[in-house]
Amino acid sequence: MDEPTFYRFLLWGFLVVAALTFPALFFITAPYGRHETKSWGPTIDNRLGWLLMESPSVLVFFGCWYLGGCPTDPASLVFLVLWQLHYVHRAFIFPFRIKSGPKRMPIAIAAAAFTFTSINGYLNGRWLFGFAGADRYGAAWLSDLRFFLGAAIFLAGFAINQQADWILLHLRKPGETGYKIPRGGFYRWVSCPNYFGEIIEWIGFAICTWSLPGLAFALWTIANLLPRARSHHRWYREKFPDYPPERKALVPGLF
Repeated sequence: MDEPTFYRFLLWGFLVVAALTFPALFFITAPYGRHETKSWGPTIDNRLGWLLMESPSVLVFFGCWYLGGCPTDPASLVFLVLWQLHYVHRAFIFPFRIKSGPKRMPIAIAAAAFTFTSINGYLNGRWLFGFAGADRYGAAWLSDLRFFLGAAIFLAGFAINQQADWILLHLRKPGETGYKIPRGGFYRWVSCPNYFGEIIEWIGFAICTWSLPGLAFALWTIANLLPRARSHHRWYREKFPDYPPERKALVPGLF
């Protein structure tokens, strides 16, 4: 099987698995963070787990750019910068900022996420810096509304995501432990603005690249984060009797 054929099978399989995963995650909550449980087998340090499962997004995507001839046309550089803007932070900065204490992560979760980020980085990077071809994102793409609109949506989502993370990281005073109700920013309207921002980011990336791999990633992001946001929202309501009743789980005013 040649690489283009393998790529097509992998991409469509990726979409099928996303469709199957989405309903399953409404019944299965990934056991890390506040939903930590010991029933999923051996565990590793939470920070190490984050580093292992997010780093392929940086390395594989960059590898596709490098093996694709290190294209320096403006569109390719924008795609590279947008992707790495999110994932360099997520893989190599965020894990060392979280105040996770002694928390652990199941090795099975880290391994599954490592597999996902490796495949996703390959599918998007190989398309953008290889299979799409130079004509797909040539000079004309820079004046296309989809390019500017998608990039703007991505940056808006990134800002929402970063603000939400900053609020969470500064929620506890030095020496404090336990969970508190986050307030401010988009927490005024939803329980998980960090997830909302991330979904907005990858929808923007899909528009900016106008590609099936980009769409697949956006759908995967929704399939993963929407059920988890609902689990977080339910957890907050159960743990805090004074939790703001007007907040939705993920999307302001909707759900």
